[in-house]
Amino acid sequence: MGSVRGPSYRGYRFPADIISHCVWLYHRLALSLRDIEELMLERGVEVTHETIRQWSIAFGPEYAAALRHRRPKVGDKWYLDEVFIKIQGEYRYLWRAVDADGDVLDVLVQSKRDTAAARKFFKKLRKKTASAPRVVVTDKLRSYGSALRGLGMSSIDHRSHKGLNNRAENSHQPTRQRERAMKGFRSVAGAQRFLAAFSLISPHLRPRRHLMTVRDYRDEMKDRFTVWNEVTGVSAAV
Repeated sequence: MGSVRGPSYRGYRFPADIISHCVWLYHRLALSLRDIEELMLERGVEVTHETIRQWSIAFGPEYAAALRHRRPKVGDKWYLDEVFIKIQGEYRYLWRAVDADGDVLDVLVQSKRDTAAARKFFKKLRKKTASAPRVVVTDKLRSYGSALRGLGMSSIDHRSHKGLNNRAENSHQPTRQRERAMKGFRSVAGAQRFLAAFSLISPHLRPRRHLMTVRDYRDEMKDRFTVWNEVTGVSAAV
């Protein structure tokens, strides 16, 4: 496989390692932008929280896309779930799909959880993954079954049960932590943009530590930091 060109930092006053580190902090830890501003100041780096926000908008999706490019082929068993998120005082639905390994396939913020919304999410999933599942596991929401039939996907094994899609439900937990730290999202577009990047960056930086020995965990993190430096272009810039 040929190398993928890293992001361009041309025109930015701060070097790649500072920018990528701030984006890393924002997506890995439950910190506000002002918290990160203070942490960087303690290190002698004077940067405003608004600048850090702009870095996250500019580079978060690009880093996430590079991580997606490196991810192995998605599994054929998909777990779907939807939860409320609050945006400007109004409730919206965050739709999420993960595979059997717990890797997030995609997320979509919508205003409803009806058949049309489920159909839109399935279409987005198939386009993003360039594949179709063998098994779909959902909660008891009837919209999923209606959407599958409407899309001509009735042959897919659809398992609808409240307790079977824990993988998708557990995948919401980091999002809840970030939502609290950010004191909610400002707009649907902003929530979609951030969560789409966050759903790829955060899991990359958070391996399943409870399944590893201390040594294995440290070795795994070293490998993941190496990948992070490659996708952010820090390795080439240093």
